[in-house]
Amino acid sequence: MELTAYRQFVELEERHFWFIGRRRIFFHLLDRELGGRTDRRVVEVGCGAGGMLGPLAAYGSVTGVELSSELAEFCRSRGFERVVVGSGCDLPVAQSSVDVLAMFDTIEHIPEDERVLEQCYSALVPGGLLFVSVPAYQFLYANNDRVAHHQRRYTARQLRRKLEAAGFAPTKVTYFNTLLFPVILPTVLAKKVKERWSEPGDTTNLSHPVPPGLNRRLARAMSSERHLLTRMSFPFGHSIVAVARRPPLRGHFRSADEGQGA
Repeated sequence: MELTAYRQFVELEERHFWFIGRRRIFFHLLDRELGGRTDRRVVEVGCGAGGMLGPLAAYGSVTGVELSSELAEFCRSRGFERVVVGSGCDLPVAQSSVDVLAMFDTIEHIPEDERVLEQCYSALVPGGLLFVSVPAYQFLYANNDRVAHHQRRYTARQLRRKLEAAGFAPTKVTYFNTLLFPVILPTVLAKKVKERWSEPGDTTNLSHPVPPGLNRRLARAMSSERHLLTRMSFPFGHSIVAVARRPPLRGHFRSADEGQGA
């Protein structure tokens, strides 16, 4: 990802509606799966500037894995000392040692996404939980994706198949950012048309300021989806979230909560 995008992430992660909405959705779903225990071994792959490491600490001891040594050092400067430099294709964690593994908008950056999922499967204890979010629909691939160094966008069916091919048992694969999608879709398509006739820059979808009042309304609209997503899956949206488990050993029903970290 370009440094421009990371600088925006750090600046906006606490106040931009997109960060607020996705964070509320993600941790509402994670609370449903993991709430009540704080002794798990948690790993975030592709932790970037560290915006999700703090909230993940509600579930246990958190280690971040980040490919960029500069960003890993930046995370440590923010107080997140358990951040290691490593690749999702070769995770620097012991096999069957992790209770919860999260990848928030990560695997779309990596050419070998199937290998990353295989690495995640190997790292998790039997019964361990994988939480993944990705951008949706390849036809929406635009300059924002190029600046962010996205390799691809996904459909829910594609993501489910990749999870199953890696050995996971998905418990939920759903689109989200659905309520705002009727506004997002024509906006992105119009930008794609404009990009065909102009030089692409290094701006992202977050480069354009949102008035505070509108930002609050958009955050409420987007984050309100969390209440529905615990009871249903959405058939379309701008992004996708998946929850999957590494199946327990045959004849052994120990959950990830009982797993022993290494």
